[in-house]
Amino acid sequence: MPDGSTSMSFRNFSQPAENNQAPIQAQLARLFSRPADILEIGSGSGQHAIYMASHLPHLRWQPSDQGDYLPALAENIRQLAPANVLAPVYLDIGAPTPWPKADNIYMANVVHIMPAALLQPLFQQAARTLPAYGQLCIYGPFKYAGEFTTASNADFDLWLKARNPRSGIRDIETLQHLARESGLSQQQDLAMPANNQLLVFVKPAATQVNTQVNMS
Repeated sequence: MPDGSTSMSFRNFSQPAENNQAPIQAQLARLFSRPADILEIGSGSGQHAIYMASHLPHLRWQPSDQGDYLPALAENIRQLAPANVLAPVYLDIGAPTPWPKADNIYMANVVHIMPAALLQPLFQQAARTLPAYGQLCIYGPFKYAGEFTTASNADFDLWLKARNPRSGIRDIETLQHLARESGLSQQQDLAMPANNQLLVFVKPAATQVNTQVNMS
């Protein structure tokens, strides 16, 4: 596989998915250093699945998405992915259906797109799915103490909410609270290029997981 993707290769090509792939991969190489099954939530076109799995062949990558995204995702994976990428599966964060088995969970540029009401089910389902010491890694922009880290992120938030009032850049304190409620602990907050972060939440060896998925 080539080091980068091209818009000519992918159906539903996403430039945001293409941006910063190498720095993300460098962090995942450290975080996911051992052979493992990775569940990616909101795989979109599959650009991250293909890139990360190509550079990290010791991982078995399970892409997922929902609705209209799935046909193009499945075709991209079929044509372009290495053998360690599985066929995509349907995954609705708000549904109580169990998620595929995974040692770690990864998602990029999803939390600020999906409705805020799905944040609690996200953490509850992740905690239910992960084994002890499993990691939930979330990439994207975040707010701290209610403040944007840059003016460009504030502008991006306005753009997101103009498209969908239920979306928007999330407060890290909200994510930390929901993680704790679900039995996960934030271990790392890594600064990434272009005003993004990579948040790493870990499931302790013994944890009480809230089994009630709230879809309100």
